[in-house]
Amino acid sequence: MALNLIRTVKGPTIFDRLVGVNVIGVNGVLLIIVLGVVFNRLDMFIDLALVYALLNFVGVVGVSKYLENAQNGDASTGGGE
Repeated sequence: MALNLIRTVKGPTIFDRLVGVNVIGVNGVLLIIVLGVVFNRLDMFIDLALVYALLNFVGVVGVSKYLENAQNGDASTGGGE
């Protein structure tokens, strides 16, 4: 996980940083599931892991969409085509 953090901080491009953040999110989901197994409460922790994974996915898609619009010269966050 430390190597992912280094890639996120020092990534040469914004896309390397975005992938690093995504991998850290996936590792976080796996950690939540492992904690659920350790505490014998997998039913509760799986819900937390799903919510965390969904938030991670939505965040990465949102940043990717923003970067795509910024690359095309339209950095506004509103309005669709």
